[in-house]
Amino acid sequence: MGLHARPASMLVRTASRFHSDINLVKDGEPVNCKSVLALMMLSAGMGTPLQIVAEGDDAEEAVQAVAELFRDKFGEE
Repeated sequence: MGLHARPASMLVRTASRFHSDINLVKDGEPVNCKSVLALMMLSAGMGTPLQIVAEGDDAEEAVQAVAELFRDKFGEE
């Protein structure tokens, strides 16, 4: 269903566990994964290509955690 309120809040909760800056990138535009409003304004429907980018001490772990949400389809299936 895309990044509506529930998946966006799940992303924020997950991203907030990490110190790294974590962004989703759509069409070259980065969006902060720690902001529900920013994620919802991304207008990323199902199948929209996104890139996960993180910078910081725990960046690799952060990317894995965020990617896992997408792999699990945010528990919606």
